Amino acid sequence: MATQKEVRTRIASVKNIHKITRAMEMVAAARLRRAEMRIADLRPYAQAMRRLTKRAAEHAGVIPRVPVLDEREELRRVGILLVTGDRGLAGAFNTNIIREGLRLGREFASEGAEPTYSVIGRRGESALNFRKQPLGESYTGFTDRPAFANAREIGEKLASHYVDEDYDRVEVVYNRYVSPLTQHVRRQTLLPLQRAEVFGEGIPAEAEAAETEIEKAHSRSLWIYEPDPEELLGQLIPEYVNISIYRALLESAASELGARMTAMRSASENAETMIGDLTLEMNRVRQAEITQEILEVVAGAEALG
Repeated sequence: MATQKEVRTRIASVKNIHKITRAMEMVAAARLRRAEMRIADLRPYAQAMRRLTKRAAEHAGVIPRVPVLDEREELRRVGILLVTGDRGLAGAFNTNIIREGLRLGREFASEGAEPTYSVIGRRGESALNFRKQPLGESYTGFTDRPAFANAREIGEKLASHYVDEDYDRVEVVYNRYVSPLTQHVRRQTLLPLQRAEVFGEGIPAEAEAAETEIEKAHSRSLWIYEPDPEELLGQLIPEYVNISIYRALLESAASELGARMTAMRSASENAETMIGDLTLEMNRVRQAEITQEILEVVAGAEALG
């Protein structure tokens, strides 16, 4: 049985851990509100931009002078962008993205395409290097507070790879924020625009149905573009790519904060439970030591008497 000193040392250690996890929970909760507001402001714009760009591309057809609209007949190389975090202690946040990215890579490999990963976040970079996966670019240092400039840098690089035919398709895998307790892994086909879709768990059926009805109505409408489709798409496509990546960054940042807040809350509760158990154990040890001392005094008295 442990001594009182050993149990007290363990209690002090757990209390220190409890202070740290509680502080991390409070920091994540304070920053989460701002991240939620940024997502709420961007989501409608990003959705409208995606629909407008895709519709313009469909109506314009394949324009040779807009290379990013060139849909490849044969899928040989696929670029997969994984949006992870720079830090851990966020539950299964990073693990889910890495698992889905690897599954997607195996899926394309089974179809004869060669996957190449690009990673946002140190956790994803270290995980892919450990697994010896083909890694292209990696971007770190801004996952907790992403800026549009970061999204523009990544978007221009991916679009350049697609135009240069380094990639025949570009996929993005990220966590979509729902609540601090719920984040869904999403996969979005970024390029080519003709196949731009969002896949994954947690897409509301009502929203899908409403969008389908709107799309049907728009398909029956006569659209007149000013300026001409080539010039319009030349302006829309870079904006669409950058906004899509920026939205993924904001969704991922909020998801990471929500996952970390939930994980740290659970850790704090477990620490409180452990402190209670250790306190009870210390009381038992102290009682056993007092009983032993009484027995020794009684035995000594009997020996003298």
